[in-house]
Amino acid sequence: MSNEVTEKPAKRGIVRKVLWALGIGLGLLFLMNLFLPDLDLSMEDRVGLIRIEGVILDAQSTISELKRFADNPSVKAIVLRIDSPGGGVVPSQEIHDAVQRIRNKSNKPVIASMGSVAASGGYYIAVATDRIMANSGTLTGSIGVIMETANVEGLLKKIGVEGVVIKSGRFKDVGSPLRKMSDEEHALLQSVMDDVHKQFIEAVAEGRGLALVDVQALADGRIFTGRQAKESKLVDELGDLEDAIQLAADSAGIEGEPKIIEPRRRFSFRELIESRVSMLFPRLDFYHGLGFKYLMAF
Repeated sequence: MSNEVTEKPAKRGIVRKVLWALGIGLGLLFLMNLFLPDLDLSMEDRVGLIRIEGVILDAQSTISELKRFADNPSVKAIVLRIDSPGGGVVPSQEIHDAVQRIRNKSNKPVIASMGSVAASGGYYIAVATDRIMANSGTLTGSIGVIMETANVEGLLKKIGVEGVVIKSGRFKDVGSPLRKMSDEEHALLQSVMDDVHKQFIEAVAEGRGLALVDVQALADGRIFTGRQAKESKLVDELGDLEDAIQLAADSAGIEGEPKIIEPRRRFSFRELIESRVSMLFPRLDFYHGLGFKYLMAF
């Protein structure tokens, strides 16, 4: 009888230790997944997939993902899935330049796969890759620059409000919504925009191996379907995301069905708090100056 009594606590102790070990193990896995999402212990050859979706407002997250895949020895090729109408000039240029650096330094093929829309800044990024693949119905192109502002002077007069600007330098408030733009100011902004447009044309000519004059003929802001873009040599092939992944694998010499890896977002208390606050309070956007965009206007 005494042996049975002593055996029961011993069994309970073993079970308790096993449960504790499992709990600690699961907790460690959870914390590693939370704070070390990029930890990769597999050495199997894979294709890295990065998604660029929506309006391009910031380049940092995409550049970080490109760097992580470039430094990962198991990632032999990268596919950029672009589903974007474009966005800011500088973010588009920064991602474009980052793709070029990855190609030059890591010697890993980078393939662009176009979704529903890959226009303007989205196309600017695509021309930095080794090959561009679009669906037949993809909307792409829109090689141009746009800047939008408003003149609310008449409205302010109607409601009895007067806009007051104190400045040093006659062009300091160029593009102000408080007054009509002068011809001289318009010419100044147009010259800046023309230079940014020229940068776009030069990037397309370099990336696609085309003459500047040929790109200029297509760079009036028009959009193309994927099939039209292929005929104009703006894209290389027609196909979907799976086709692009297979092309990347073949380019890297990966045999068999390619394995895919996508970056996992890092846990951020700041983003968590901001998302909760934005649900409770409306976001107010105020005029913040001029901005040139590689953006397809809808």
